[in-house]
Amino acid sequence: MNWDWTYVREILPRLMEGLAITVQATGLATLLALFVGLGFALMRRSDNRWISRTGYWTVEFIRRTPLLIQLYFVFYILPDIGLKFSALTCGVLALGLHTSAYMSEVYRAGIEAVPKGQWEATRALNLPRFRTWREIILPQAIPPMIPALGNYVIMMFKESALLSTIAVLELMGTARLLASETYRYFEPITMVGIIFLIVSLPTAIALRVLETRLARRVSAGS
Repeated sequence: MNWDWTYVREILPRLMEGLAITVQATGLATLLALFVGLGFALMRRSDNRWISRTGYWTVEFIRRTPLLIQLYFVFYILPDIGLKFSALTCGVLALGLHTSAYMSEVYRAGIEAVPKGQWEATRALNLPRFRTWREIILPQAIPPMIPALGNYVIMMFKESALLSTIAVLELMGTARLLASETYRYFEPITMVGIIFLIVSLPTAIALRVLETRLARRVSAGS
C-alpha cells in the first residue's frame, strides 16, 4: 500500500468534477430543506389540529428513518408509481427532505424564542398574518438560527457521499469508479476524505465565529 503522487495528480481533475456535483447537490438540497423545513415548522404551529398533527408525524417519520432508505425509496420505488427522476434529482429530493425535518426544529425553536410582546404588538396593530411573519417574526427569528442551519448544511455536504449508492457520480461516486477501474483504493478514498475535510472544516470554523458574534450582538442588545 504505497502512496503514488503521480496517480493522485492523474485522478485529481476527475475528483474535482465529482466535487462540483457534490456542491451542486448540496446547494440544491439546501434550498429545498430551507423552504420545506420552514413549511413544516409553520404546520407544527398551526391552530388547526389536523395540520399540526400532520406536520408533527411527517417530521417524526422522516427523522426516524435512515437517509439511505429514503434515497432507495425515491430512486427505486417512486418510478413504479410513475414518478421517475434523474439520479441527481432523486439525491437532491431525498437529501433535502431528510434535512428539512431537522431544520424545522431549528425554525420552530427560533420562532418560539421571539418575545411574546412582539406577537401581542402585531395583534394590537391588527397586522395581517402574512405581514406579521414577513416583517416582524421571521426577521427576528432567523438570524440566531443561522449557525444551527449552517451546521445542517455541512451535514448535508458530508452525507452527500451516500448519493453514490444510487449512481450519482459525485465526489465519493467518482472515487469508487476510479478505484474500480484501477483497483487502487488507497489514493482515491483518502483524497475524498481530505477534500471533505478541506471544505467542511473552514466552514465549521466560520460558523462558530458567526455564532459567537451573533451571541455578542444579542447580549449587547439586551
